[in-house]
Parts: sequence; structure tokens; C-alpha cells
Amino acid sequence: MSVTPSSPGSPGSPVDVFEVGAEHEQVVFANDPATGLRAIVAIHSTALGPALGGTRFYPYASTADALRDVLDLSRGMSYKAALAGLDLGGGKAVIIGDPATLKTEALLRAYGRFVQTLGGRYRTACDIGTFSVDMDHVARECDFVTGRTVAHGGAGDSSVLTAYGVFQGMRAAAQVAFGEPTLAGRTIGVAGVGKVGRHLVAHLVEDGADVVVTDVHAPAVDAVLAAHPGVRSVATTEELVGSRLDVYAPCAMGGAISDEVVEVLSARVVCGAANNQLAHPGVEKALADRGVVYAPDYCVNAGGLVQVADELHPAGFSFERARQRATGIFDTTLAILAHAEAEHVSPALAADRIAEARMRDVGRLRSIWVG
Repeated sequence: MSVTPSSPGSPGSPVDVFEVGAEHEQVVFANDPATGLRAIVAIHSTALGPALGGTRFYPYASTADALRDVLDLSRGMSYKAALAGLDLGGGKAVIIGDPATLKTEALLRAYGRFVQTLGGRYRTACDIGTFSVDMDHVARECDFVTGRTVAHGGAGDSSVLTAYGVFQGMRAAAQVAFGEPTLAGRTIGVAGVGKVGRHLVAHLVEDGADVVVTDVHAPAVDAVLAAHPGVRSVATTEELVGSRLDVYAPCAMGGAISDEVVEVLSARVVCGAANNQLAHPGVEKALADRGVVYAPDYCVNAGGLVQVADELHPAGFSFERARQRATGIFDTTLAILAHAEAEHVSPALAADRIAEARMRDVGRLRSIWVG
């Protein structure tokens, strides 16, 4: 099956789902003309358990762009769950459109009916463009929803522990780069201070860091500056990455670490909340050649997954239990960086190997049990 760009004249060539999604178990498209719903769910792996991942609501330029994004994101979720030690697989969903104009209760409920048809192979949560209140609407039609509001027994805003996990990963990277697990006295550049970035800034300020921020959405920057008077801001990401930094934290969209960024980056550590940060695989070698410690995004940003996954606990959600588990991101990041150094491989390859080993071993045990 091929997917062509959805907008006439838009760039890009047809995408063969079986080619670009060769690793994936299942890719499902949904269309509901009555509400305007156009969605894609990608299930990368259920080797460790049902696939869990958020729903991104975003105005993609084309269906092909949306497909590529959901495939990349769902693969990252499989690895993220494995590194976090969760008995869950990896999946992701995207809804194509501008949530500011298209999102309605009717659309979200139609989306819930669609997810319900997957019978629990995919469990959804929040992502860019969706919030806990949206998951409450989805849950009116679907049994397989996490990240609901606290009032409805959910974990609430998963960005809270996403940021906490990134902070733990950053502490681990700081130990490798600077010799101590603290950001005190270090200059940290945070690109994107929306859902996750604003919480990360709070942790960094509390730890004694000097924080510089930027965001394309000016009110988000204003809110952070109001909450933390010592934080500084710059106008653009280009200005931020060109500044004198000890740590760079990309916390917005993917592809933030490009060849051009590496060329001007002074930071010794790259550790942020954004998914799929590397613009292409070769960027990591460029980082290593510059002596930059890269903490793989799908390890350090797993706190949100840990938070919503705790909703599935038989005793119900416990924030403290989830927070304690997210603290383990510090040790996992250290293990990945140690493996990378010992085996003379990149941190991303080290993380892949650790995740794949767990997926393979536990998947094999599950197959034996089922058989």
C-alpha cells in the first residue's frame, strides 16, 4: 500500500507502508468524514505486552509526513518501554489536522471508537495537541485509554514525570561529562517550554542551574519567566544553540540535532524531551567527534510513559510509585553511556542493544508460555 501526499502540489513522493514500516506489526488508518477525523495508529511491537503510546494531533503537511512520523514515534515507544522495564509494547497514533480548529468532542469520541476496534492491542494516551481532558472524551467510547484526568482516576498530565525523567537522565549525563550528577552552576539551554519544558526548567532552577529558554510560542516563554525570574530567554533556537552552553535540551519537535546545530553547539551534553532528536543517524557520530555526551531521547523521556503505564496497575494509579520508577532513568542512562564507552559504540546503538535484548528475551518467554 502506498500513501501519497494529501495536499495537492505538496512535496514528497508516495510512501510504501510495507517498505517504510517493515519492522511494524500493524498500521491502521481511520477516516470519519462526519467529524473530520483522519488518524493513523502504528503498532511497532507487542513482544513485551500491549502497545502503549500517545496520540499526536498535528497539522501535517501531508498524509505521507504523518505516516513517517507515526512509524518513527511508535518504534521509539517500543524501545522506550523496554528500557523503562515495562511489560508493554510500542505504539503511537496521529490525528491529522489543527487541534485548534478541528478538535471536538465528537471527533475524539469517533477516535475512541476506532481505537476500541483494535481490541486492546493499542492503548492510547496524550501527546502533542492532546490533553488529559481529551482522553476523558476518548474513554467514553474506548476501554483502552490512559493519561486521563485525576478526577476520572487517571494519571493526569504525563509531562510532569516526563520532565522529571529528563532531569534524571541529564544528571546521569552530567556525571559522565562533568564528574558529578548535578546541574548546579551549569548553563542549560532549553528549546521548547511547553508541556514538558516548563516542568524541566523548574527542576533545573531548583538544582541551581543557570537556565536559558526559547520557544516559538511567546506566551509559553512569558509564563516561564514569570514563574522563574532568574531564567533568561533568547528569541530563536538558532540563537540558543549558538550561545555558550554546558547542556542543550531540545524539548520541542524531532530532528532538532542537525549537522548545522552540531557545528555551532558548545554544549558538552545533549539531553532533552523531544522524540527522534537526531536529524539523521550520522549526527550522533558528529556529536561524539565533538566530545558531546548524547543521552538517547527514548531513554530519558520515558517518565511520561511510566506515569501513564501506572494507571494499569491493579491497585490503581500511584504518583509516588510512578515517580520512584522514573527515578530509575538515572541508572538506565548511566548504564547506556557505560555500555557505549566499553563497546566503543554510540549511546543510541548501546540503548538499542539493551532494549532489543529485553524485547527478544521476554518476547521469547512469552511465546513459550503461550505455546
